[in-house]
Amino acid sequence: MNRWKFVWRLMPLLAVLAFLLTGCGEPNLSALDPKGPVAREQLFMIKLSIGIMIFVFVVVISIYTYVLLRFSKRKGDKDIIPKQVEGSHLLEVIWTVIPIILLIILAVPTVTYTFKHSEDYTQNDDVLQVKVTAHQFWWQFEYPQHGIVTAQDLVIPAGQKVSFQVTASDVNHSFWVPALGGKIDTNPGMMNVSHLEADEPGIYRGKCAELCGASHALMDFKVVAKTEADFLDWIEAMKKPATITADAAQGEQIFKDNCLACHAVGADGLSMGPNLTGFADRELITGILEHNDENLKAWIRDPQAVKPGNKMPKVNLTEEQLDQLVKYLNQLTLK
Repeated sequence: MNRWKFVWRLMPLLAVLAFLLTGCGEPNLSALDPKGPVAREQLFMIKLSIGIMIFVFVVVISIYTYVLLRFSKRKGDKDIIPKQVEGSHLLEVIWTVIPIILLIILAVPTVTYTFKHSEDYTQNDDVLQVKVTAHQFWWQFEYPQHGIVTAQDLVIPAGQKVSFQVTASDVNHSFWVPALGGKIDTNPGMMNVSHLEADEPGIYRGKCAELCGASHALMDFKVVAKTEADFLDWIEAMKKPATITADAAQGEQIFKDNCLACHAVGADGLSMGPNLTGFADRELITGILEHNDENLKAWIRDPQAVKPGNKMPKVNLTEEQLDQLVKYLNQLTLK
């Protein structure tokens, strides 16, 4: 009995902690802090459904408490069974009509937003088109209107609708940018469509929302929303070849001998591994590691130690070769 008393006393503390922890986490990685119109509409539906559930809960508990207090047996009562009362037609109508009204209140915006958010813009040339391909465990982004392919960093113009065609190359994944809108499955052999929009320039975190293997939790990406002018500048920079200095020539040759079979350098290069155009400008290596020389070397030395189950093989290089390769990769910049 004492144990149960302790548990019940602990419940309020756990409720408060759960409430506080909902505000923890990375910035721009919460569906409760929308940064785009799709996310705001979805948050409205969350609030509406929770509001209806709270209303129903309060009404039911209130009626239950009233009946419990009003009709409970009191001291001196001789009747074991309380007086039986026939059903009230008025009450029956009320508790039938009210749920129907609540269902209509919830159903109308649900159906409206379901069709609105699944609208297909893939044939609209006025909307930026992006083809998303999920891999174990990284993301490829292709811009067919501009002849550009990149990885891990999805760059979009702020304040403009972006149409996505999403698929996967291996197993089921799920494309999700919590601050911009709900997830959509990326399945091999299928092409699903969605659209998102960022209100303003910024960085929004993306996740894979479908268990896809050993490193599912590490399958992150970034959405980088830029002003329209900066986005157009980025497109032009992506199309230009990187300027490699003479001291990185040896590293470039090492890259060609060991990495070029899987990784493309060039904006329009589709490849087995991530396209490395502009790699030096990325804040994160493989979507999770801080971009510095030591982390880059650790990733090349033993990819499985960083992301278990990924498709990148271990590259056998001497420390000197590794230093030269890193020097070359750090010159793949758009600046």
